[in-house]
Amino acid sequence: MTEPDNTVEELMTAPVETVSPDATLAAAARTLNAKGIGSLVVGEDRLDGIITESDVVAAVGEELDPSTPVSALMTDPVVTIRRTETLRAAAERMGHNGVKKLPVVEDGAAIGIITTTDLALHLPNFQVNMAHQAEPDIVDGEWE
Repeated sequence: MTEPDNTVEELMTAPVETVSPDATLAAAARTLNAKGIGSLVVGEDRLDGIITESDVVAAVGEELDPSTPVSALMTDPVVTIRRTETLRAAAERMGHNGVKKLPVVEDGAAIGIITTTDLALHLPNFQVNMAHQAEPDIVDGEWE
């Protein structure tokens, strides 16, 4: 049974799906749909940002050109976590920063990802309180 003090590495999805910063909005949407996932890490060798389904939906709502590069839509800096940190730390970081996906990083590269869905499925009795917006003292996110 998974416990809040288990490590992120035990629950993360790896490898993480990535996309180049110059990939188009349309290509990112197709990848999200084809893989049945909610986010793509931007940057293959180094974490440059993250783009989520919500970002794609917002872009469509704003009627952005489908050829818009992902780099124009991605979130940067990205809130991240190390694989040796606990699931409790991941949940707290997500809650404090109002994010649902945490890339797991090592040496500046994303090696996996953990989501609120992962936590909900494996820690059903552990409550994650989500902030409506990031805490004011966390202007650049939290990362390695």
